Amino acid sequence: MRFRDIIGQEDVKKRLILTAQQGRVPHAQLFAGRQGVGKLPLAIAYAQYLNCSNPGENDSCGQCPTCLQFEKLQHPDLHFAFPIVKTDAGDTCNDFMDEFRQLVLDQHYFSLDDWYNRLGIENKQAVIYEKESSEILRKLSLKSFGTGYKVMIIWQPEKMNIACANKLLKLLEEPPEKTLFFLVSEAPEQLLSTILSRVQLIRVPPLSREEITQALIERGTEEQAASDIAHLAQGSFLQALQTAESKEQSQTFMEDFVSLMRWSWMVGHKKDYESLQKLRQWSLKMADGKMGREKQKAFLRFVQRQIRENFIYNYHTPQLNYQMQPEKDFSKNFAAFIHAGNVEKIVAELDKAERQITQNGNAKIIFFDLCLQMIVLIKK
Repeated sequence: MRFRDIIGQEDVKKRLILTAQQGRVPHAQLFAGRQGVGKLPLAIAYAQYLNCSNPGENDSCGQCPTCLQFEKLQHPDLHFAFPIVKTDAGDTCNDFMDEFRQLVLDQHYFSLDDWYNRLGIENKQAVIYEKESSEILRKLSLKSFGTGYKVMIIWQPEKMNIACANKLLKLLEEPPEKTLFFLVSEAPEQLLSTILSRVQLIRVPPLSREEITQALIERGTEEQAASDIAHLAQGSFLQALQTAESKEQSQTFMEDFVSLMRWSWMVGHKKDYESLQKLRQWSLKMADGKMGREKQKAFLRFVQRQIRENFIYNYHTPQLNYQMQPEKDFSKNFAAFIHAGNVEKIVAELDKAERQITQNGNAKIIFFDLCLQMIVLIKK
């Protein structure tokens, strides 16, 4: 993967290339930023540039044997670690490496949910287990294939369990000669402070609306639609792709959001207990195991966004409002019920519900409790 394959991030690219050209490459770096901004592609392109036999001023050559191996993610000195779920198929990243490589090659920009879908994981949380630290040490102890760097890219390092993280501390502090660690994280605050103190932070910022628009147009999206989607994406190319490709899911989420808010309002303001029964049925539907925890979390994040947009809607500043037309139509009448007195508490309840789902809480209890909280908060 080359720098030219990555959307935007010109400042980050220049900084990385400069460290390579000056021979001042930190042995442990943390690529941190929101989902879908290109952190993993940047880390891979950087590793390729550092090992390229004939690097140019702004990119690797793409033609030398090293580059050709990197393009397939199969260079012997390029290693990956990532979250997995132990199954009969295996218990280390080695057992899932083909699937991970193919996902990176197919999509470049993807999420943990995409990885779960690739593995067919439902209602389980992937982890980087303690055994992986031994595998990392083993791989990096091997003799280098060439004269360049051995590179270990750890995707989603916040998913390391404590035992694994603690075992890596010494290796991060004193790695083997010409060995680099690139940690690629969406939640660096969840990493151990001792790990954070051993890495150099590379902040990967959100993409501009213009960069996302152009990338969508190049993929065949009509210009106006690309501009609208880019506005909604808030700097994430992955979110832009999901918006463009998952209109059906967004419509379903919107219908469920409208039901939650409408029936909560009916119970709170009209004492309509028939609506309370509807909320109970709604919570059971949302807790259905067929929906899966990742989809449940995606819905809760969708609702958080809608609450934010309805709050902003009251200020009549369209440039700050990130909604599609059906969402705006609902906000015309609903936005007045989301105000400074309840918006933070509503978002806090949604965030709590998402955390509880992540922790494998009872979804029936979580969603019904959420309904009860919405009744109280929207009434205020």
